[in-house]
Amino acid sequence: MSFEVQFVGHGTFLLKIDEYSVLLDPWISGNPATDLTNDDVNPDFILVTHGHGDHIGDCVEIAKRTGAPVVAPNGVGIWLSQQGLEKVHNQHIGGGFNHPFGH
Repeated sequence: MSFEVQFVGHGTFLLKIDEYSVLLDPWISGNPATDLTNDDVNPDFILVTHGHGDHIGDCVEIAKRTGAPVVAPNGVGIWLSQQGLEKVHNQHIGGGFNHPFGH
């Protein structure tokens, strides 16, 4: 298994896990720690840890543009679905799921 980490800024990271690109906590627009734009990232998956703006900020826009499934805590996942995202996987405390990039 190969694993690479790119720090984007604040709590945002781009992960490369084997052939998968994973965007963690996608806050790019307005993030003073990065020069990237939303168009610079094309993740296969998006992971969101919680619903604060500095962690979820650009999730909807990037997911709609790329079609990337979003993995998020249940309450955040419900909200993301209400924003029009169709590929949302709600994680629950104590639960698990085998995603293509890992468990």
